[in-house]
Amino acid sequence: MKTVYHKSNSRGFADHGWLKSHHTFSFANYHNPERMNFGVLRVLNDDQVASGMGFGTHPHRDMEIISIPLEGDLEHKDSIGTTSVIRKGEIQVMSAGTGVQHSEYNKNKDELVKFLQIWIIPNKMNVEPRYDQISIKEGEKLNDFQQILSPNPDDEGVWIHQNAWFILAKFEKGNSKEYKLHDSKNGVYIFILSGSAKVGDQNLETRDGFGIWETEAFTLEATEDSEILLMEVPMDLPGM
Repeated sequence: MKTVYHKSNSRGFADHGWLKSHHTFSFANYHNPERMNFGVLRVLNDDQVASGMGFGTHPHRDMEIISIPLEGDLEHKDSIGTTSVIRKGEIQVMSAGTGVQHSEYNKNKDELVKFLQIWIIPNKMNVEPRYDQISIKEGEKLNDFQQILSPNPDDEGVWIHQNAWFILAKFEKGNSKEYKLHDSKNGVYIFILSGSAKVGDQNLETRDGFGIWETEAFTLEATEDSEILLMEVPMDLPGM
């Protein structure tokens, strides 16, 4: 078993006034050669966007881009004809593939938008761009694992072009559950959205990150009422 621990206050930080963003991995002006990625998990940005502000139209290609709102409403527009608003309790995925342009704005006049922006390196390049957005609130499970993303279009949650699974865990204090990896070549990056938890002897606080790989399973225990995101991804980068 191998592990890596990223304390919340060790993340990169950018303050653009309208945007405050914490970067778990190197992004934009934050560059840390020891924090480039966790396997194919390339970007984990914890973003806060001021009212009436947002990201203007910009391009992406050959990346799986996942957005998970934590507070407020975020409007999305893209070059493949999508206009939508994503809210807490939903998940959005965009396969950039051969190329797509999009914008994201906080249209609210009196509240912040907080959301996670996650980039996964795909296992297929030059795919046709696609967009999907679903509610994950109906599938909420207390003190259990809720799958919100997988490689399978027919499975629970959204899907991406990668052998990856995302799990939400809403645990009450003292509850624990064993997580079994789907693939021996994968690892799991655990991100504490709220509360605190424990994996083995490692204590994790809010917004801490903890990666674990070369193991078949591990036990996640909530030491407070907690909401936790688990991201299981291949550890080998495509082409390497």
